[in-house]
Amino acid sequence: MAHHALASQESYNPNHLLDILLGKMQLKNDAALSRLLEVAPPVISKIRHHRLPVGASLLIRMHEVTGMSIRDLRDLMGDRRTKYRLSDAQGRPKPEDRPAADKAQAGNAAHH
Repeated sequence: MAHHALASQESYNPNHLLDILLGKMQLKNDAALSRLLEVAPPVISKIRHHRLPVGASLLIRMHEVTGMSIRDLRDLMGDRRTKYRLSDAQGRPKPEDRPAADKAQAGNAAHH
């Protein structure tokens, strides 16, 4: 079973966050929570079983629907990190992701 790096933190417990959201939003179950957050039900299940971390986009969605701060949401799941490390490669478009017009232009330049 693959665990993500955050799961190795002893304090990390995404179930606490999910349970608080269920109560705060007066939802009956994880399926209702997945509908509210607009994610597929297996996403909630994978988070509960520590197979998927609560990602930034999901945290933002939780913030939007609850009005709770990102910091408070992270605290509820035991994420005490204060800094995040991003690799140099993150955010850069892959060469194959260039728009078709750029590729055509590059191809034309090679033929001249």
